[in-house]
Amino acid sequence: MNTSFWKAGHAPTLFAAFLYFDLSFMVWYVLGPLGVQIASDLQLSTQQRGMMVATPILAGAVLRFLMGILADRTSPKSAGLIGQVIVIGALFCAWQLGIHSYEQALLLGVFLGFAGASFAVSLPLASQWYPPEHQGKAMGIAGAGNSGTVLAALFAPALAAAFGWGNVFGLALIPLVLVLVIFASVAKNAPNRPAPKALGDYLKALGDRDSWWFMFFYSVTFGGFLGLASTLPGYFHDQYAFDPVKAGYYTAACVFAGSLMRPLGGALADRIGGIRSLLVVYTVASLSICAVGFNLPSASAALALFVLAMLSLGAGNGAVFQLVPQRFRKEIGVMTGLIGMAGGIGGFLLAAGLGAVKQATGDYQFGLWLFASLGILAWFGLYGVKLRWRTTWGSAAMTAARV
Repeated sequence: MNTSFWKAGHAPTLFAAFLYFDLSFMVWYVLGPLGVQIASDLQLSTQQRGMMVATPILAGAVLRFLMGILADRTSPKSAGLIGQVIVIGALFCAWQLGIHSYEQALLLGVFLGFAGASFAVSLPLASQWYPPEHQGKAMGIAGAGNSGTVLAALFAPALAAAFGWGNVFGLALIPLVLVLVIFASVAKNAPNRPAPKALGDYLKALGDRDSWWFMFFYSVTFGGFLGLASTLPGYFHDQYAFDPVKAGYYTAACVFAGSLMRPLGGALADRIGGIRSLLVVYTVASLSICAVGFNLPSASAALALFVLAMLSLGAGNGAVFQLVPQRFRKEIGVMTGLIGMAGGIGGFLLAAGLGAVKQATGDYQFGLWLFASLGILAWFGLYGVKLRWRTTWGSAAMTAARV
């Protein structure tokens, strides 16, 4: 057994997987920070703007499942190359031909979903190179690519103000093509890849009630992170009359908090147990979102509460995936795909729902309180299964991990 992390696997592939994931997340999320400027030029309603920024999330959720199957049937590297070429082609068309209608913006969002599906490529590509004792580090480094959302929030609105939002799609092609070349050149598939999963394995996993609990828990944590990240640029613009660049900076602070806490949340769950960690997560996130729902007059106070909520949700993302391998050791690949898809669907429903509520009522209050109530429901659901989990698969006799 090789105890050195850097000698145990394939560092160039790990680096390539991180870059691929990072840039993919950046463009998957790009319509969120650009939402205010695009909506203004296309004269979209608040509900249409919400649906526009939510569409890549839903497409990514569905395509994540399909890309996982493609990676199984071909290879993670082949699936990654196919997905990246599709995204580059879509952005090139949007840059050269322009986006002139709501329907065209939605169509672009569907193609950007291939970038969101990168999760199903980069993590298996990196993971399959490393032995069990190094899985946490490998998955943490590859998964840190969700920080790409911070890049989009920081730079996309400013670039749009300087060059026009249509040219942002062209500018995004530069790092994407560069990463495609690096990925094609240095990434390698692991020599001992697991056998492809049968489609029946997914249906079998859905027959277990615990799988539905995990999908619900992740739809609140990761769905909350994604949905808020996509909605916050519009929220700060609508509530506090921020220009798109300032709204992007505020959003970037929130997104950075959530991205930072994902690996730290997993480490915290290792120390205190995933269930206890998630109970704290749902409590803090629900209280924070509920407080923001009172339409606070201070943008700084709203920012502080959103950062606290995103810190909690980010920690929750790590905590969920601390528990999943304990419950589904043999079905971890299948469950990662299903739970990841559920998280994306949750993000779509939150982003689209907040836009619809704002359109119907004139503010975000009811939508935020509805999301906070889902966090409370998740708390009671987790509390209800806690005893059964800790006395069955989570007992000390079954696992050395703290559940």
